[in-house]
Amino acid sequence: MIARSLRWRLLAGAGAAIFAALALAWLAMGYLFEAHVERGLEANLIQHGRDIVSGLTRGADGQLALELEPFDPRFDRPSSGLYWQVSEGAAALRSRSLWDEAMAPNESVSVNVWTTGDVGGPFGQKLVFVAREVSLGEGGAPILVMLGADHAAVTAARGDFSRDLGLFLVLLWAVLAGAAWAQVQLGLRPLGDVRSALGDMQGHAGARLHEADYPTEVAPLAQAINALADARQRDTEQARRRASDLAHSLKTPLAALAAQTRRAREAGATDAADGLDRAIEAARGAVERELTRTRIAAEHDAEHKSAGPIIDRLIAVVERTEAGQRLSFVNALGGTILPLGEVALMELAGPLLENAARYARLLVRISGDRTRFCVEDDGPGLSDAEIAQALGRGKRLDESAQGDGLGLAIARDVAEVSGGVLTLDRSPLGGLRAQLQWRE
Repeated sequence: MIARSLRWRLLAGAGAAIFAALALAWLAMGYLFEAHVERGLEANLIQHGRDIVSGLTRGADGQLALELEPFDPRFDRPSSGLYWQVSEGAAALRSRSLWDEAMAPNESVSVNVWTTGDVGGPFGQKLVFVAREVSLGEGGAPILVMLGADHAAVTAARGDFSRDLGLFLVLLWAVLAGAAWAQVQLGLRPLGDVRSALGDMQGHAGARLHEADYPTEVAPLAQAINALADARQRDTEQARRRASDLAHSLKTPLAALAAQTRRAREAGATDAADGLDRAIEAARGAVERELTRTRIAAEHDAEHKSAGPIIDRLIAVVERTEAGQRLSFVNALGGTILPLGEVALMELAGPLLENAARYARLLVRISGDRTRFCVEDDGPGLSDAEIAQALGRGKRLDESAQGDGLGLAIARDVAEVSGGVLTLDRSPLGGLRAQLQWRE
């Protein structure tokens, strides 16, 4: 499910891209910090080197001497990680920290500027070094001045910096991922609006998306949906017209066949006439059902009115029948507005009320809300097997009763056309409960 979600794909892509960028930034910034610390360390060593050069002299015996050693306690502590050395040929002056070790540059040393770099040093340490050749007086032998500092201090500083930077970048990743989530939510909101608008279109065939309400990138999608809806509406209307025309065109031949069966019965062909009558009734029922579906579909976009007054009119009709005269009808709908037009509601409620009145003892109750319509009675009710049979097309549980058995089947067709589901079960009143449920 997540793999098919555009939202999660965008979020995963953004999160991965941000993480990769911050990881590269972490590596690059660690390297830059190390280079910065090395430059600072080299600058400090060069400053000490200048102090050494300025203090170089020759003694009475012609040997090199240093008037004033650079001040730093680490120069006096053996293996402290900070060293200096002045060498002229085999003779050398060195800091106490070198003890009896020596340093040597791993590259040629310039005379005019300080040479910098890394070199293996005493006590197995890797050193950051600066070196320069100087001379005392014209034509004097070259003197190599070299200073070094343990590179471990630079590595430790980088480790501390990388750790602190990593914690900060993790927090920054979380903030940027949150910003990416907000951006994805805002970016996909128009698609949510399209989905909501499509829900409205399902309830109203004539509804269309307003292309101007969507961003430039989504507007073509709205245009395509509208074009598809137009095409579907044209096809549906054409199919409805053809179904209605076909149903109407069958009425005359059916009436003619009914007249022929009467003549056949008068002529004594009773069995043949009965068979024809059954076939004609089945065909007539199919025609009536198709005409009903067409009428309901034609008012798909009709205004939905309060259900209570419409049901009252149907009750007034049913109360005039022989079965309805002895019953009490309770209409609890009032001003409830159902997701049905007036014609569809009458086509639905009519068969249900007639069926309830036929089998009720004393009471028929009609209730519901905006997603439910219910008709129940206090009659004998139906068994599970009978309920399964009752919604079949043309099925009649009571063969002695008048009618073609299409009432509940037509009610089911109305339910299907309106997007609902018709169910039958036992009513708290003791009889049958017919209930139509729509999705919210």
